[in-house]
Amino acid sequence: MPYYESVFIARQDVSAAQVESLADDFSKVIEDGGGKVAKKESWGLRTLAYKIKNNRKGHYTLLNIDAPAGAVQEMERLMHINEDVLRYLTVKVDELEEGPSAILQSRSGRDERPGRFGRDERPRRSRDNDHHRRDDAEHPLRSKAKKDEAVEAKKDEAVEAKKDEAVEAKDDGQPEDAADKTGDDA
Repeated sequence: MPYYESVFIARQDVSAAQVESLADDFSKVIEDGGGKVAKKESWGLRTLAYKIKNNRKGHYTLLNIDAPAGAVQEMERLMHINEDVLRYLTVKVDELEEGPSAILQSRSGRDERPGRFGRDERPRRSRDNDHHRRDDAEHPLRSKAKKDEAVEAKKDEAVEAKKDEAVEAKDDGQPEDAADKTGDDA
């Protein structure tokens, strides 16, 4: 018997249990037609490339089928009639894939990537490569904020310097004005 891979997309507002029930119904049609479903994979709720019947997402399901052409045609006819199925595609293949499909393999590869906690470990991009961002000098709010910070820092430094002079004058045992006069005469 020929081999087929069939993928159907169910509406986004259908529950996962209902999608599983749809897949079981389609599998039963194949088995009644003299074939068998070698594998059923649920790819989950995925975003569509464009709206289909006012749906932006859909539940994807893959069926690997070993059945005569009549059974597959009957399954496709039922998919076409069912209101919960947005789209379906059945392709004849030379042999059925063993193990998880490419979609599930790519999903399992995501677990190995670092999450948000690993962002500090990534190398930082240089500002020279960011053509889409403005420099701080060009951005009026950022440059004003930096100028304000610089003015505040200078004021703080001046206050600290005066405090240090006052402490040094007290350590000498002389009043602050006397310390200034002796420093000027020398």
